[in-house]
Amino acid sequence: MAELVGRPTVGRVFEGARRVRLADVSPSGRLRLDAAARFLQDVSADDTADAALPDAEAWVVRKTVIAVDAFPRYLEPLRLATWCSGTGSHWAERRISVRGEQGGAIEAATTWVHIDREGFRPSRIPPGFHEIYGEAASGRKVKARLDHPDPPPEGSLGSFAWPLRFSDFDVLGHVNNAACWQIVEEALADRRLRAPLVAEVQHRTAIERGATVTVRTAEDGGGLALWVAADGVVAVTAVVVPE
Repeated sequence: MAELVGRPTVGRVFEGARRVRLADVSPSGRLRLDAAARFLQDVSADDTADAALPDAEAWVVRKTVIAVDAFPRYLEPLRLATWCSGTGSHWAERRISVRGEQGGAIEAATTWVHIDREGFRPSRIPPGFHEIYGEAASGRKVKARLDHPDPPPEGSLGSFAWPLRFSDFDVLGHVNNAACWQIVEEALADRRLRAPLVAEVQHRTAIERGATVTVRTAEDGGGLALWVAADGVVAVTAVVVPE
C-alpha cells in the first residue's frame, strides 16, 4: 500500500471543511468508506479548481488508500487538507488528511492518472502542473502499478451480484470512484467495522453501463479481499485489513 507521507513544510497545501451528514453514515453513525472517498474526491476537485489547473477534469483515479485511525461520526465537523505527495510521468499522488472536532482521524493517498480525454489513454502531466504542485511533492517519485493479486480458485470465495444504478455513473460515463467503495461497504455489512484499519481500492479498468457485475470475496489476514468483475473481467479490487 502507499506510504502516507507527512504534510509538507513548503509548497501548496489546500484546506477545506465538511460536516458528516445523514447520507454519509452507517446505521451506527460512523462515516462510511464510500462517503469518505467522496470527501477526498471533492476536496481534490476544489483544490484543482482553486489552482486553475489546466485540463483539471482529465484525471482518473487509479488507486486509493484510506487509513482510518478513528471514524468520524454523524454531524462531526471535519477539516481536510490536501497536497501533492509525489509524481510520475503520467500520474500524480495526492495526500489527504481529515481531522474531526470529536476525534475523527483519517489519512489517505490517491493516485490520479492524467488522460487524453479523446482516446482515454494516459498522457503526460500537463504543462503548469509542476509549477503549482511540484514544491510540495519535493521531487518524490511514485508508481501507478497495481499489485493486488488475481482472485483465488472460485470454490474458496463468497460471491454476490451487484446491480448497477444510474446514480453510480459520473460525467465520464463510468462507475465513479466513490461508488466503488459502496461495494466494499456492502461486502463488510455483516461485520462490525472498527478502527484502526486500512483499506485500499485499485481500479484495473472502468465499469461501463450495462455490464453484469459480480463481487467475489475472501478472508485475508483477518481482513477482507474482494474482486469486482464486469462481464467476467476483474475491474476493481479491494483489501481491508485491521491495523
